[in-house]
Amino acid sequence: MGFMLAPTCVSEGFRLEAHDKVGSTNALALERAREGDPGRLWIVSKQQESGRGRRGRAWATPPGNLAATLLLITGGDLRTAATLGFVAGLALADALNAVVPNGRFSIAPDGGSGAGRNRFELKWPNDVLAEGAKLAGILLESATLGSDRCAIAVGIGVNVVAHPDDVPYPATSLKALGTACDAETLFLALSDAWNENARVWNEGRGLAEIRRRWLSRAAGLGSQVAVRVDGNVVRGVFETIDEDCRFVIRDDRGDMLKIAAGDVHFGAVASAGAA
Repeated sequence: MGFMLAPTCVSEGFRLEAHDKVGSTNALALERAREGDPGRLWIVSKQQESGRGRRGRAWATPPGNLAATLLLITGGDLRTAATLGFVAGLALADALNAVVPNGRFSIAPDGGSGAGRNRFELKWPNDVLAEGAKLAGILLESATLGSDRCAIAVGIGVNVVAHPDDVPYPATSLKALGTACDAETLFLALSDAWNENARVWNEGRGLAEIRRRWLSRAAGLGSQVAVRVDGNVVRGVFETIDEDCRFVIRDDRGDMLKIAAGDVHFGAVASAGAA
């Protein structure tokens, strides 16, 4: 089948633009916004040639993987809009649980927090892990459209049939995990799961519940972590995310440190100082 929106998504006024191949779904979404698109537009592709991750890193989307971006037009409150990344993580985890058969695999003992608790875990701020390896990434980008409007591109990339092997962290794909789900099936479930989680988020008014749900799936909660922030490494125990979704760790002195942006490392890498 081709890409389709879930009926729940269509009933809420979402639209779909599907491609076989694009440069970047995020870039295309922001281009549509500048052209006057009203938002609630999903742009999807099974191949992406110039995708990006956080901090400008390349995100490869070879044929058969999923690149999806949701374009939303907001009133300009970027602080609230930034929490949509957590909505996206929850929606994707829900979608993966819906399409991957139960018992197919479980979290490995060294995958962070609570072996077997969740098949798919959320790594702050924007990754989805399976068996401790990166399965998907989320990237939010924005563009100002005027004095009171802003475009938000919620980009979601999933390793469906292939994953990179030249990256400095473990990575995996649904195929490598023994699952035959394709990009179209996953996207259908994702569009449905987005609707549910966005209703809970409720323009930011339901952020406390989103935070609670996110923490119930958080990778590494309660374990030793190392966070690289602007070239420096901060080490401690991952305690929680606060009401603004900042990463909170307890250092060796017992002080609580709140981190707004950084690269998180678990396990042996954390012990080595995120080298």
